[in-house]
Amino acid sequence: MALIDALKWRYATKKMNGQAVPQEKVDYILEAAKLAPSSSGLQPYKIFVITNKELKDKLRAVSFDQSQVTDASHVLVWAAWDGYSLEKISAVFDRTIAERGIPADAMDEYKQRLWGMYEPLGQEWHANHAAKQAYISFGVAIAAAAEQEVDATPMEGFIPAEVDKLLGLNELGLKSVLVLPLGYRDHENDWLVNMKKVRTPQEDFITEIK
Repeated sequence: MALIDALKWRYATKKMNGQAVPQEKVDYILEAAKLAPSSSGLQPYKIFVITNKELKDKLRAVSFDQSQVTDASHVLVWAAWDGYSLEKISAVFDRTIAERGIPADAMDEYKQRLWGMYEPLGQEWHANHAAKQAYISFGVAIAAAAEQEVDATPMEGFIPAEVDKLLGLNELGLKSVLVLPLGYRDHENDWLVNMKKVRTPQEDFITEIK
């Protein structure tokens, strides 16, 4: 399916039917999410893929009882770094250097300049910046799911501190940012399934400056 057609097809599915999504489709979506751009290529987030029924039940309880969490085939949780550090940045750059086969000190100047900008901004700024990078990956995953004709429900409607506890994120230096249930729409019981997609008109949405 062409991307624009896929995006016209997709909607924030309100009721899923419990049907399993083939693993190859899930893998495709996750690969797309991994390939998403991020600031300085740091990818300051991880994705947790949940299929365990007991854990999905617990997640639903802290997600305002949204049924998609338990009716989905897979629930994806984006968890962003709770802060930057020179060690974390260095680890990413070291991997880049090794993969590209370039001199060990090739990125030292850029690394020090980057950390020099980030360090004084404080942990709250760090966490917000990392979360913004997760949103980019999240958007790419939604588009990839639509391309695969897999339904998805973008969610911010959950209690982050409780999700962090359930997944043990605090110990990993992570904070839950976004949740994406993947599955298939329940045509009989989803009130939104046949509703017209509404977006801002082009003339109000786009401003051309020539």
